[in-house]
Amino acid sequence: MSNVFNSTGYEIYDTYIVRGENCYLFDEMGNKIIDFEAGVWSTVLGHSHPHINRVIYELLQNIMHLGYRYKSRVVEEAAEKILNITSLPNGKCIFLSSGSEAVELVVQMAKRIMVKPLLLTMTGSYLSAFGSASKKEDNEWFSFDWSICKGCACAEICNADCEIIKTIPFDLIGGLVFEPGNTSGMVKLPPKGLIKNIVKRIKEQEGIIIANEVTTGIGRTGRWFGYEHYDIVPDMVAIGKGIGNGYPVSVAVFSSNIAKRIHEAGFIYAQSHQNDALGSAVALEVIQVLEKEGLINKSVIVGEQFKHKLIEISNVSQLIKEVRGIGMMLVAECSDSLGTEQLTEIHRDLFQSGFLVGSSWRAKLLRFYPALTIRENDINEMLTCLTDLLVKEESRLSSNGKR
Repeated sequence: MSNVFNSTGYEIYDTYIVRGENCYLFDEMGNKIIDFEAGVWSTVLGHSHPHINRVIYELLQNIMHLGYRYKSRVVEEAAEKILNITSLPNGKCIFLSSGSEAVELVVQMAKRIMVKPLLLTMTGSYLSAFGSASKKEDNEWFSFDWSICKGCACAEICNADCEIIKTIPFDLIGGLVFEPGNTSGMVKLPPKGLIKNIVKRIKEQEGIIIANEVTTGIGRTGRWFGYEHYDIVPDMVAIGKGIGNGYPVSVAVFSSNIAKRIHEAGFIYAQSHQNDALGSAVALEVIQVLEKEGLINKSVIVGEQFKHKLIEISNVSQLIKEVRGIGMMLVAECSDSLGTEQLTEIHRDLFQSGFLVGSSWRAKLLRFYPALTIRENDINEMLTCLTDLLVKEESRLSSNGKR
């Protein structure tokens, strides 16, 4: 891969993957690796799902790309389905190519019609790889640090007159861009009462509520969308990753009222793969498979079992400080006694043992975002391996007197 430039910031292992099947990856030597990252948190149905492959094959025989002036029934059908699961009837959808593009598009749309200048978001939220949503500059955004609310006894009921909430300059806030808990893969879930209070205040001022569901959507949290855990209905939603099960498609969704205002404002946006038939067909099939196979409910049950087993490990290992998450979005945060080098070694050992898990050296955590189709036996095998590695590392630290 000497001609391939790596700009991700992640180490690339010297392993060539040639095939994927459900939660399994296979390298050139035929070795099996169980994928606990679902690609880049995308393959909610697992790799090479036969129904998705069939839809792609069928569309390739007919039409995969359209110009701006033509209609496609599959695009219309997919849009109707997405508006149904987002609870935005009579709204509108634009199909795009990436989650970052969907987020930036809804942000630019909102900015065009907002009555106040700033967008509010939570500190630590990851919104987009480019544009205004990536930079979050002070003249366009206000980032609210809710970390102090985590330990508040009133977090879930949340008093609207709280001095912490009063630090938000609501007189300047025209909208909220809410990422329901992914927080750059650190899985930090804001209190429900806090978010409901903020949403209520913004809506009272005719502000716009945007949900960034690129990572948390399409069943990842045990609901269709992460915002459902907060009992709110947004005006705009950005969907990506899981909606294509690995195929590059995303969706910008907005209510009928927002669509009317954007149209009246004369907003225009066009790109080459906007509302393509192929991406729309994939998105539609992903939703239908999730419904038919009851995978969102499965993500609740299996996710709770997975989390409970991680907590059991943390109860006996001093190297795991905290386990948190919801559905199939889980992390195990490591203690300070585990340095970057040791965490890197554990991650490599897991990979060499056939388990691909996520990690963050900065946040000192191991991350588990598997496909919703993950098998319980695969989870148990990985956890057994992880437990053995933690025991080995604890023994080493103890012998070095660092524990």
